[in-house]
Amino acid sequence: MKTNNPIGIFDSGVGGTSIWKEIHSLMPWEDTVYLADSINAPYGQKSSEEIIALSIKNTEQLISFGAKIIVVACNTATTNAIQILRKTFNLPIIGIEPAIKPAALQTKTGQIGILATKGTLRSSLFSKTSELFTQNIKVTEIVGEGLVNLIEKGKIDSAEMTELLKCYLKPMIEANIDYLVLGCSHYPYLIPQIKNILPNGITIIDSGEAVAIQTKNILADIFALETKQRIPSLQFYSNSSLNVLEELLKPFKNRSEFSYLDF
Repeated sequence: MKTNNPIGIFDSGVGGTSIWKEIHSLMPWEDTVYLADSINAPYGQKSSEEIIALSIKNTEQLISFGAKIIVVACNTATTNAIQILRKTFNLPIIGIEPAIKPAALQTKTGQIGILATKGTLRSSLFSKTSELFTQNIKVTEIVGEGLVNLIEKGKIDSAEMTELLKCYLKPMIEANIDYLVLGCSHYPYLIPQIKNILPNGITIIDSGEAVAIQTKNILADIFALETKQRIPSLQFYSNSSLNVLEELLKPFKNRSEFSYLDF
């Protein structure tokens, strides 16, 4: 595998750009190709079979672009499809799971909250991870229904978003959580809103940085890490409107290429 082959990243929509930002920050010389499967968002409401089929389709598309590694920048796709993807394709595939372990190990109140999609919370992989690390911890799990749809429409700072977040965070605050785990790659875009609602002293954790570090380590292990200082190719594809994708990546717009792709 050549070092200048791109890192391939996909998500159910624009949310995985939060993971892309961490990857680009850590490995600024790497070419990247990002797929926003926004026409099928959100994955969290779909059946496991549908999620697997979409994940295979996205992976095949990224491989056609010459991807040297695939990052599944979607919690729902990871928890439902990662094992099948790894059996099906002969290249490294990195997943993203809710950061339950650090929250469970560091909590002082013994209470943590997880805000995730229905598809993630009902998956067997999530259940196994949760059981492994939260045996003596009280976990408040909330399905963030509607949040992904609003983000995909560019309504991050809307009154509707604020009301939904207040509703979802209220039982966590009442449970005295001290760690909130964001179990969807869209949700880091809500951190400013969430911080305004939560009381001081609650730590918010997402998986973006850990995924970037894991991606870098794997690329180094297979001698495919780009270390030469160069201007990278940053390509973003969506099968829906590009407006929200471009807005979320505004600081990178002059160095990136945004295209509609029917996939």
